[in-house]
Amino acid sequence: MLSLLLLCSAPVAGYSAPLPARIEVCTEYNCDHPINVPITAEAWHAIGQSFNGIDSAATEREAIRQAIARFEVMAGQQAGTWRDRPGNEGDPADAGQLDCVAESRNSDRYLRLLEAQGLLRWHRVVERRSRHPWLFDFHWTAVIRERGSGRHFAVDSWYLANGEPPYVQPLEAWLRGVSPE
Repeated sequence: MLSLLLLCSAPVAGYSAPLPARIEVCTEYNCDHPINVPITAEAWHAIGQSFNGIDSAATEREAIRQAIARFEVMAGQQAGTWRDRPGNEGDPADAGQLDCVAESRNSDRYLRLLEAQGLLRWHRVVERRSRHPWLFDFHWTAVIRERGSGRHFAVDSWYLANGEPPYVQPLEAWLRGVSPE
C-alpha cells in the first residue's frame, strides 16, 4: 500500500524504523501516474519537529496538520504540485493540480509514513473514506482513529492550496458534508 524505497536497514536515532529515501506521491488528478520523491534529512528533521512536546490527541492532530503541510511543500518543490490550488479551482489539465483522490492518497501515504516512523502515539491510520451525497458528487479523505476514544477524524488537504495545513475534523461531520472552515 505504501510505496517506499529504504535508504538504510537500521533505525536512525529518534525514529523507530529505517528512514525512507523516497515516498510515492500523486502529481495529477486521480493519481494515475504517481512518482517517487526523495526525502532529505533536512525535510525529515522539519517534519519530525512537528511532533516535539505532544501531550494529547488534540496536540497530535495539530502536529499532523503541520507535518502534512511540510510534506506537501517538500513534494511540491520536486514534483511540481506546488501549483496545486484549493479544491478544484485549477483546471485538471494544469500541471500539479490535484483532486480529492490524489490529495487523499498523498495524505494517507504521509500519515502511514509518520505512523511507521513511530511519530503517531495518540492515533493510528485507517483506510481512506469517501462520501457520496449525490450521484456525481463524491469526495475522498485520509482518516485517522484516536486510540483512546476510538473517534475517527478526516484529514482533508483538498480544500486548501499546496503547503497549507489540512483540515482535521470528526469523520462523522465530514461524512455529513459539514464545512471544515
